Amino acid sequence: MSEQRFPPIAAEDMNEAQRALAQTIASGPRGGVRGPFLALMHHPVLADRLQALGEHLRYGTGMPDPLVELAIIVTARHWGCQYEWVAHERLARKAGLDPAIIDAVAKGEVPSAMSEDEATVHAFCREALEQGEPSAARYDAAVARFGRTGVLDLLALCGYYGLLATVLNTANPPLPDGIAPPLGALPHRPGLPRRQL
Repeated sequence: MSEQRFPPIAAEDMNEAQRALAQTIASGPRGGVRGPFLALMHHPVLADRLQALGEHLRYGTGMPDPLVELAIIVTARHWGCQYEWVAHERLARKAGLDPAIIDAVAKGEVPSAMSEDEATVHAFCREALEQGEPSAARYDAAVARFGRTGVLDLLALCGYYGLLATVLNTANPPLPDGIAPPLGALPHRPGLPRRQL
């Protein structure tokens, strides 16, 4: 697959709803329309709902940025989303997430040295993504640390960035700055389809 299935819409070709949404996104914390929103602009009503949810998840949970980015890169790795990985690997490093953790996640491995919060987020998100729900022990550990509100934010991060990963994998935008795809294929896990990278 080499063609972009949802090519970017030039400003002069946008309808009124698309122009209004582009202005909303550009004036918010994202600062511009990029990534999955280039594809989602083809459906401005859906894109508007998603960008509002995404804004909360990225900037409004109250969870520290490194933990938010950890949940996002675990999700990007799970779905084999090259574009989402490239964008959020950079943001994870900028947020201060240990590069050794990022590198282990890229390889589909459990990082060897994590704080208790990082280990809780990593294990919770992996189980939620791989099994469709976290185990009772993972759920209890996450509730004890982050409360039920935090657990719902973690589940929403996995779901939202999983949705964006499937949009990006389908839209197939070029990676920024001519970067080569950084993620290799993971071993197949029984019961889960694996995207060919």
